[in-house]
Amino acid sequence: MIEEEGTVIAVQGDYAQVETQRRSACGKCVAQDACGTSLLERFFGRRTVALTALNPVQAMVGDRVLVGISEQGLLRAALAAYLVPILALLAGAMLGDALGGDRADAASVLGAILGLVLALLWLRGYSVASAPKPERQPLILRRLEAHSALVSLPRL
Repeated sequence: MIEEEGTVIAVQGDYAQVETQRRSACGKCVAQDACGTSLLERFFGRRTVALTALNPVQAMVGDRVLVGISEQGLLRAALAAYLVPILALLAGAMLGDALGGDRADAASVLGAILGLVLALLWLRGYSVASAPKPERQPLILRRLEAHSALVSLPRL
């Protein structure tokens, strides 16, 4: 389970809108000061992300929560979103090249475009069909304790 902390900003029935802080995967890396990804994060800043999650713990607005998503569900979604369009583009280009005859270059480009468009149409249907599956939905795992801030006063 991949986990992230967030704050509930709205509750609607069995679901809650949770706001999390976007950060790079290597935020705790030893080399973060010398890393290009870390540099980009500092340049563009951290942005908040709002997501809808199942709320079995009945979290309320303002609660700090731990949100999780299945690794398997995330891996399948990533493969569908990244790998399928690239493979369809390449397959379309190779098919166009093979069937293009004298105009193999033009047919290859048209085949690549057609393959990509078909893959994106498939991806739209796939995402709609797989959205209700529990392994694809974020889930609020538990409420977190409110962090207490310790304030130290200067000594006089």
